[in-house]
Amino acid sequence: MDAKDKEKPAMQGEAVLTGSSTYALDPKRRLTIPSGWRDALGRPAYVFVMADPHEKCLRLISYERMQALQAKLQGKRFSDPLVAQKLRTIGQNMEQLPLDVQGRIRISDRLLAFAGITGRAVFVGAITYGEIWAEEARVSVPEIDQQALGEALAALEF
Repeated sequence: MDAKDKEKPAMQGEAVLTGSSTYALDPKRRLTIPSGWRDALGRPAYVFVMADPHEKCLRLISYERMQALQAKLQGKRFSDPLVAQKLRTIGQNMEQLPLDVQGRIRISDRLLAFAGITGRAVFVGAITYGEIWAEEARVSVPEIDQQALGEALAALEF
C-alpha cells in the first residue's frame, strides 16, 4: 500500500453522498457527477437516476443502494397486479445511466424537464442518495442553520 492509499478513508458497503456542487449541462446535455461522489461510489460503471416523489429534483442512487431496494422486493408477489403496477410506475420514472470516462451521465430529456434542468444543476448530498436540482430551483444556503440541523439530527436519531 502506498502513501496515497493510506490517505483515503476505507469505504465499505453503501456510499455516503454529502456536500453540494454545481455543474453545467455540456453541449450534449451531459452532467458530470462530482468527483468526490464518484470516489465514494467506487467509480461505478453506471448509476440510477429517478424523479423524486416529493420535490422537483432527481435522485441519484448507487448500484449498492439499488441492490438493497431490490432485496426488499424479493418478498413481494410479482403476480399481484397492484405490485406490478407500482413496480412499473417506479421503473418508468427511473433510468440506469452509464458513466463515461470523465464521469458524465446523459439524463433523458424527460427527467431533465421534470426537474427543470436546462443549464446548470446543483448536486446535493442526502447521505444515502444524491439529489440533482435545477440551479434556479435550489436556494443556496450561505450559513449553517443550526436549528434546522439540530432538528434533522434529532428526528433521524443521528
